[in-house]
Amino acid sequence: MTGTVRRVLGPGPGSSAGGGGLVRRRRRRWARGTALAVAALVVAAAGGGWAVYAKLSANITPDDAAAAELARYERERPTALVRGAQNILLIGSDTRAGDGNGKYGRDLGSERSDTTILLHLAADRHSATAVSLPRDLMVDIPGCRRADGSRSEPVFAMFNHAFQVGGSACTIRTVEKLTDIRIDHHVVIDFSGFKEMVDAVDGVQVCLKDPIDDKAAKLKLPAGKVTLDGEQALGYVRARKSLGDGSDTERMERQQRFLGALVDKVQSNDVLLNPVKLYPVLDAATSSLTADPELASLRGLYQLVRGLRDIPTEHVQFLTVPRESYVYDANRDQLVEPQAEKLFARLRTDQPVAVAQGDGQEAPGQAPEEDRTDGPSPAPTFRGNTAAEHTCE
Repeated sequence: MTGTVRRVLGPGPGSSAGGGGLVRRRRRRWARGTALAVAALVVAAAGGGWAVYAKLSANITPDDAAAAELARYERERPTALVRGAQNILLIGSDTRAGDGNGKYGRDLGSERSDTTILLHLAADRHSATAVSLPRDLMVDIPGCRRADGSRSEPVFAMFNHAFQVGGSACTIRTVEKLTDIRIDHHVVIDFSGFKEMVDAVDGVQVCLKDPIDDKAAKLKLPAGKVTLDGEQALGYVRARKSLGDGSDTERMERQQRFLGALVDKVQSNDVLLNPVKLYPVLDAATSSLTADPELASLRGLYQLVRGLRDIPTEHVQFLTVPRESYVYDANRDQLVEPQAEKLFARLRTDQPVAVAQGDGQEAPGQAPEEDRTDGPSPAPTFRGNTAAEHTCE
């Protein structure tokens, strides 16, 4: 759930000034959508809609167990280096438990993080950077508390194994160990919640270069403009081998573009100004969320996202952590160094990065920062794009 610039520094080849204006307007809607949606409910509460506000706020499940577990390991966790900067871990859960989730798999005792995004909000709120972490990335997972109260042993395994073993707390500790970045907040969303949000806006339009026939995802779609319902959208963002090059990197980029299209649909459908349309969207969204106690209310979410409204849209970026095939297993991933550490270091210290379409590493021909003698170094460039790229126009 949760995500994409054609280029960050200007229009792409063949773009016109008018087209650039359209892109900027779409980006602006994307950046402001979430904050406006939550703000609408806060205002509604003051105007006599308190019962609705309280009901939606109560939908969000506070992750008290994760908070307690993280408190036990406070001494080993990274220190936040920049006052005001925020790092939020967004986790898409593939849980088979709960209403509507069981049909996506038979392993009822297994719950993994199908999608994980590290969202960094700059202290001055002039930029937001969302970094996708591949589920197949090989990482060191610490010993974690299982659901039954027992403790697992530290292990070197696929990244999404952390969520299966110890839920969000284990995932957070794994990310902090990998990046040395302090995670301030986290949000988990499940399959059913994602589907219901898409259905609540009457589907989301995507553009397909080729037809899709994926029996595993139960997805059969024609090429061109297609409006996906919730079930189709879930198959679309989860499908892997039948779409693109079959890589997890390509799938993450598809997920990012879809999230941009979802927010754009909310805006273009007048949802935010129509309580009849807005309520089902927020009811679906809040019912599927589990968050740290500080965020587990509409007011808590609004306090976090209100700053997004003022971020210049060209500085709202999605990128994929520099990765490559794991040396011992081509079906797994490993970080590309030193590029990955450079990215993590810049996020830790709240320094800017740039994104562009590419190979997941720094832009070709860009000399290492330590080798430059002609003044301040430009921000390193990583593979990525913005929400505007989802457009079919």
